[in-house]
Order: sequence, then structure tokens, then C-alpha cells
Amino acid sequence: MASDLETKAKEAFIDDHFELALDLYSQAIQLNPKNAELYADRAQANIKLNNLPEAVADANKAIELDPSMSKAYLRKATACMKLEEYQTAKAALESGAALAPGESRFSKLIKECEERIAEENGELPKEMLNEVTSNVVPAKEVELVKDVPVPMTTNVVPIKEVKHAFYQKPDEVVVTIFAKGTPHECVKVDYGEQILSVAIEVPGKDAYHFQPRLFGKIIPEKCRYDVLSTKIEIRLAKAEPIHWASLEFSREVAVPQRVNVSSVTANQRPVYPSSKPKRDWDKIEAEVKKEEKDEKLDGDAALNKFFREIYQDADEDTRRAMQKSFVESNGTVLSTNWKEVGAKKVEGSPPDGMEMKKWEY
Repeated sequence: MASDLETKAKEAFIDDHFELALDLYSQAIQLNPKNAELYADRAQANIKLNNLPEAVADANKAIELDPSMSKAYLRKATACMKLEEYQTAKAALESGAALAPGESRFSKLIKECEERIAEENGELPKEMLNEVTSNVVPAKEVELVKDVPVPMTTNVVPIKEVKHAFYQKPDEVVVTIFAKGTPHECVKVDYGEQILSVAIEVPGKDAYHFQPRLFGKIIPEKCRYDVLSTKIEIRLAKAEPIHWASLEFSREVAVPQRVNVSSVTANQRPVYPSSKPKRDWDKIEAEVKKEEKDEKLDGDAALNKFFREIYQDADEDTRRAMQKSFVESNGTVLSTNWKEVGAKKVEGSPPDGMEMKKWEY
């Protein structure tokens, strides 16, 4: 029965009916879950449908079941290159090339990966320093597609009981899969540059697969996971200390760039985005001062303004004279002559018709 489904799946794939081929391969895998060939072929169908994380997971499963299958490494590399995970793709290609030394596609794609990695690092690969290649024809396995929405998290078999959550620190993201009582040997976790692949396959239960493309890049060799009694805890080492707006990648959310603090000089302040309109506070301050200066006041307010302006524009001796005369006269005298005020105590001089009285405590 499984062989019949596999034959029909291959026919559907040849006729470009990729969704039908995917469905038929999935049915065949349910009947024969240890067949590496089925996973490798389903990976190719997923690549055609742009289900890239699923393609990587299928290729990884095929490699696990049959490490000598060179085309499984090719499938994995193809999907990773479309995801722009060139380091992971190159590693898969090198493993596949060792198994199939006569296959030219591996060497061509390895060279392409090296060029892409060099571009990301802002440098040229060693081979291109002596020769500029302008006619590199990518292998048929790789059909780089741009501006196509990347699928997000996919549970191959929906499991209502299994949920996940995440939190983050400056240097890592911790993903928790709430799968209670899962045996350690039934959990498989793989990491790519920007891919997480989790598979839980407990005998007698539906399989659970969680394969998101991550918001940011990670360092696979520094990632680890623990299977606990109530959950599976996965620690992803961030490649850059940036804040992840979500666990999964989205073209609608830009990945923030890390600020190089050492490159910011004392006279250069980092500029941060804001939803509020920018205001010129120097201009606003100048306008307020002009309004205050031009303001028309009457009575005591006008007199107080007049004295403030005198004090503001006065030299140090004039200010001392104004302060001393005002305090010693109990607010009845205001002099600007320091030579006169500084030599003696200033006596109070009440207005006509009024008299000075000493305050009794």
C-alpha cells in the first residue's frame, strides 16, 4: 500500500501537482514511518510549495534514518539557501559531497554559498580575488524565489494539548514546549542559523512537529535543550544581542540593528525612533522669551517686571546693592548704588501716609 502511494506521489510531482504529491507522501509515511526515501521526496515537494522549514525537517529526518543518503543533504541545503541560511546549507552540502564525490551540483552550490557568506560579511571569497565569475548557473535543485511570504509555525499534526511560549534575555531566547511526561528519547531538536525544528514522536500518540523560522539568527552550536517532567525547555543562543519582537520571523517586522556603542562619539548621540512629532525646543524657548518681553502689563505686575529686567541685566555690584537694600529696608527701598548701600545699613522708607512697625514674634 505504501509503495502504491509513493508511486502515485512521484507521478503527481512529475505533473507539477505538488500539493497532491505532498499529501500522498504524507499518507505513505504514516504507513511506513522508517522510510528515509519518503521523507527526502516529501522534502522536495515542500520546497516546491515553499514550505521551507518543513522541508528542512523532512531532510533532517531522512538523514537521521539514512545518513548515507546524499540527496537528503542536497534537499536540506536547497531549503536552507532559500531561507538565506548559507552556513547551514554549506555544512549540509559538504557532508553530501563526501558521500557523492562525482556529483557536480554539490561543488557548484558550495561555491555559491561561499559567495553569499562573503557578501554577508562584506568581503570577497578567496577564489574571486583572482577570478570574477559572471556565469555561475545555479543547479536545478535551487530556484531562489524572492518576495514570497515565508510560512510561519506549522504543526504537521495538530495537537491541542501541546502549547508553547517563549521569553528572552539579552543573549538568549528560551522556548518552552508544554509536553508533560514526554520521554527524552522521543524528542528530537535541530537548529539552523534561523530555524528551530522540534519533533515529538511518542509511540501510540500523534506526532508533534514545531518548525518556525526564527525572528533572528542564532548560534546552533551554543543552543541546547532539556526534557523535564512537565515541559521541554529549549535555549537558543542569539547571534546578536537584539530584542526579538516575536519568536517567529515576519517580513512585516524589521529586525532591529545592533548599535555599535564604541562608534558613537561624545558629540554624537544615538537617535531613537519615536511616534511623537519632533519639536525644536530652542525655537520654542526663544518664542516664549519674546512673548514675555513684549507682554503689556499694568500696576504692580509691570513694576515687578521692570525690576526683574534690571536685576537680570545688572553686574554683580548692582545685584548686591539691590538685594541688600531690599532686605534691610523690609522691602521699602531698592537701590542700585553699591558704594552707598554697602557702606551702611539701609533704613526703611515707608510710602507717604504709612509708618514702619517692628514685627513682634
